[in-house]
Amino acid sequence: MKISRITKKFEELKSKNKKAFITYITAGDPSLDITYNLVLGMEGEGVDIVELGIPYADPLADGPVIQNASQRALKSGTNITKVFQLVKKLREKTEIPIVFLVYFNSIFKYGFKKFLDNCSNNGVDGLIIPDLPLEERRELQDMMKNYSIDLIPLVAPTSKERIGAIVQNGSGFVYCISSMGVTGTRDKMGIDIDIFLKDVKKYTELPLALGFGISTPEMVKELSQSSDGLIVGSAIIKEIELGIKEGEIEKRVLKFVKKLSKAQSFS
Repeated sequence: MKISRITKKFEELKSKNKKAFITYITAGDPSLDITYNLVLGMEGEGVDIVELGIPYADPLADGPVIQNASQRALKSGTNITKVFQLVKKLREKTEIPIVFLVYFNSIFKYGFKKFLDNCSNNGVDGLIIPDLPLEERRELQDMMKNYSIDLIPLVAPTSKERIGAIVQNGSGFVYCISSMGVTGTRDKMGIDIDIFLKDVKKYTELPLALGFGISTPEMVKELSQSSDGLIVGSAIIKEIELGIKEGEIEKRVLKFVKKLSKAQSFS
């Protein structure tokens, strides 16, 4: 298996003593053209990896902000095929690592092999599947051995004795869920991040990226000390929502992303 763009990016950042800044947006919210512009714009503001959510009618791990984004994307006619076309178009302009956050049922309906072939052919670097059962994961991992696509494990504070099994054979990085419950912005974390990350590190040498609830430059500055990367999603989607109302989505989002990127640089 070739080294993925994700692994290369983390190695490059480590050599510069930097942490990864990862952003999440829902593909097609509110249109695929805007998603295209946001990905390129965010890279210009210091984003290292972009997660694109595949819109899904019933996203269980997501709070109301991302659920609403999914609804807007589905209303605009977004589907998996169109998201693959979007990534293909982005690959004409950028080599930024792109990760899909996708629900298992979407892949199952599309067909495992067809989905992985399209990921490989269009330039998708990694998959995060929040509802992937452990049994199904083995089957998917066996298939993925033929592709340079990372299957990124999700570890929660409640995972405890299951951490080892969850991160086994994962690749790219570990998505460490920094708070309980569904996605959404928070004022503070409800757990001891250092202890949690120490527990995860016992089982893997993969980079650890913290996500869920990170929403301010202050949080970015503080949490960058503990992890190898930070993931910001709901806070960006809130900016998209405000931008829709005000008619200036890209300007709002990129200004916000720049603030977070600067905070991380000074951490």
